[in-house]
Amino acid sequence: MAKTNNPIPEGFRTLTPHVTVKGASDYIDFLKRAFNAVEVARAPGPGGRLMHAHVRVGDADIMLNDDFPEFGAPPIAEGNWPMVFHLYVLDCDSLFAQAVGAGCEVTMPIADQFWGDRYGQVKDPFGFKWSIATHIEDPTPEEMQERQAKLFGG
Repeated sequence: MAKTNNPIPEGFRTLTPHVTVKGASDYIDFLKRAFNAVEVARAPGPGGRLMHAHVRVGDADIMLNDDFPEFGAPPIAEGNWPMVFHLYVLDCDSLFAQAVGAGCEVTMPIADQFWGDRYGQVKDPFGFKWSIATHIEDPTPEEMQERQAKLFGG
């Protein structure tokens, strides 16, 4: 086997989320509809489940696999994942509408935010939360503090 000079594989970044989901194949199909994901690889496992899969959303990678409780994995806390996938895109309004059309539930309507993003959040049918944003301005720290205080009544 040839040795590599780069400890990070070609096309990857330092950090790549890797999630376990019940119905990984269905989740890949959903990601394609909602966020224009591109499937990079998949490794089938026993019983039609996926041992490993790799998708790309924009220039970001997500690795995923099906739930395999028989291998000692803890049970999945369905519908309440303690994380958010954050997407920066050119047109957050269009992608937000696309995600909702693909089955996402709006948890925070899209709007201009005090920190300089147009931003909103959705929860997908598999329980994962997504924030979708377009950066629209670069307020100074003072402007952000002033806007935040006004928003929260302080």
